[in-house]
Amino acid sequence: MKKQKIKKVKPGRLKRRENMMGYVFILPWLIGLFGLVLYPLCQSFKYSLNRIVMNPVLGRVMTFQGIDNFRKIFLEDPDFIVQLQGYLWQTLLAVPVIVAFALILAIMLNGNIRLKGFFRLIFFLPVIIASGPVMNQLIGQGAASIPMMNVQMITGVFGSFLPKVVADAVTNVFSNIIMFLWYSGVQILIFLAALQKIDSSLYEAAKIDGGSAWECFWKITIPTIKPMMLLNAVYTVIFMSNIETNGIITLIKTRMFSSGMSGGYGYASAMAWCYSIVVTLIVVVFAAVLMGRKDIYERRARKHRREMRKQQRLAKKFRRRGARNERRNAKKAKKAA
Repeated sequence: MKKQKIKKVKPGRLKRRENMMGYVFILPWLIGLFGLVLYPLCQSFKYSLNRIVMNPVLGRVMTFQGIDNFRKIFLEDPDFIVQLQGYLWQTLLAVPVIVAFALILAIMLNGNIRLKGFFRLIFFLPVIIASGPVMNQLIGQGAASIPMMNVQMITGVFGSFLPKVVADAVTNVFSNIIMFLWYSGVQILIFLAALQKIDSSLYEAAKIDGGSAWECFWKITIPTIKPMMLLNAVYTVIFMSNIETNGIITLIKTRMFSSGMSGGYGYASAMAWCYSIVVTLIVVVFAAVLMGRKDIYERRARKHRREMRKQQRLAKKFRRRGARNERRNAKKAKKAA
């Protein structure tokens, strides 16, 4: 049996034109990736391995030091370690609060209520207004915390049975709870878009089978919007890691423009790389928690596909063996004749 050669058909002129237009559309993103992301990353990593001194005559003078900047960060700079521990615990506590609050508000705003557009605008407005100097002014005037909340009592309660770093992070979350809720505008919109994509017939079928609203929420809503929960968690981590009130960002800026052995562009670049690695690890933790295990039906479907591929390989093997035996019998018959 001769194998039929599959002739490859070249794409037509219209198809080639569509492909070229696709490259044209992603060209600005590629320029931004290579020019504004990859090149600064490589440059900052190069700076982190050097001691940089700005000379008015010679300009930027770089002296290679290897990993000496990283060693100084963890062995000689206690401020960075303290700030990093506080950021770590605060992020791990604040991100679930923000995502849960955004989900609750999105479910409420997705219901059949009057003035839905007005309420959506109200909850998204802080994203536009409360940023930059406005946020600093609001925090300075105490608008980011609840006035009647006794922060000292909360600190004493949690400090009695939790480590100081964790207790301070919990206290910081309670004292800035209003500010954290201001950060949930984008997450609310993402959850709203996900909730509106859920087919209403799923809820109708569940109610016919006797499912309650709570069961519908856990069996239909949560599994459907789980990818959006991961997206919102990652977005919240990245957003909180780059806000103006972040103490680590302020510390890196201070070290960048300070003189001495523990300062300068090289030392600040090393701190920024350590900080980015910690942020990446936090994102990986939330991704591992929210992705979870595959659905049982999806696992069965994957198992069925593996079995089908196995059977196809066996069938192909049997066909090759049959063709080989047929050729061998044909040769024997020819010799016998």
